[in-house]
Amino acid sequence: MGLFSFTQELAIDLGTANTIIVCDGKIVVDAPSVVALDSRTDKVLAVGEEARRWYERAHENIRITRPLRDGVIADFYAAEQMIRGMIKMIHFKNRWFSPPLRIVISIPSGATEVELRAVRDSSEHAGGRDVFILKEPMAAAIGIGIDVEAPEGNMIVDIGGGTTEIAVISLGGIVADQSIRIAGDDLTADIMEYMRRQHNMKIGETTAERVKINVGSALTALDNPPEDFVVRGPNQMTALPMEVPISYQEIAHCLDKSISKMEAAILSALEKTPPELYADIVRNGIYLTGGGALMRGLDKRFSDKINIPFHVADDPLHAVAKGNGIALKNIHRFKFLIR
Repeated sequence: MGLFSFTQELAIDLGTANTIIVCDGKIVVDAPSVVALDSRTDKVLAVGEEARRWYERAHENIRITRPLRDGVIADFYAAEQMIRGMIKMIHFKNRWFSPPLRIVISIPSGATEVELRAVRDSSEHAGGRDVFILKEPMAAAIGIGIDVEAPEGNMIVDIGGGTTEIAVISLGGIVADQSIRIAGDDLTADIMEYMRRQHNMKIGETTAERVKINVGSALTALDNPPEDFVVRGPNQMTALPMEVPISYQEIAHCLDKSISKMEAAILSALEKTPPELYADIVRNGIYLTGGGALMRGLDKRFSDKINIPFHVADDPLHAVAKGNGIALKNIHRFKFLIR
């Protein structure tokens, strides 16, 4: 970077559930992908953690939205305002002016050209002078330290909030991939539906998310089981308050159908994998990244079902953001991966 070059480089993982920004190799923003707007003026009232605390609690004059659905932008204006707000959270070294931004941002591998354009436009409107786009599974592979340019097959399963990205990577490219719109948000919705149907209790997205974090499990038998989690809410019929203790076994049963769809997608990607790369994957195992990788027992369930070892990456939640950061620092080396 030259003496009079003040371009600031940012790597952004624009996720359905969380947005993570890396600057100078450090995570500087890790916040929920939520923005609160004034319904009458569209003025931004809160972004990130503060907006999430208002979620499902605001009155009619406050519109609280998650601008991304299924890994792509659903509300263009809200997404732009959210990105702007999160960039403002960063304390740049030079505070006298806003520097022009060079951004690497990730998208699902199954995103359409229209969805890709929406991400690029939102980033440019939020202050990005140069915007580069990298596919999420490739970013995750770089982020966990895989040599993506090696002539060897590696499989990544990145379970985010809106999509599950599955990709076989070799020689700097994606050889086989599968992108399904079943991920963390669907597991949350499964819990809400289960509480309504099984316990006659109405709960919101925030409470269902807490249930998932506290007692979420992919298996009905765990070595270190969590304690039951007490859920409080209104009875659907009488509106009287209820308290129901929920066990991890119950949640494992209620999430079974969605997790089975993830298994089917992984098998589908393996079917499309050339035999030599398939042999590499059996030897190396399959890497789990994204927030969904933190689900108790998920790696063991996948390993038992598919007969290939699954490894949960170190710090799976930040793998994509770190990969974007590495790609940005080595832009000339990874130029062939970036759009």
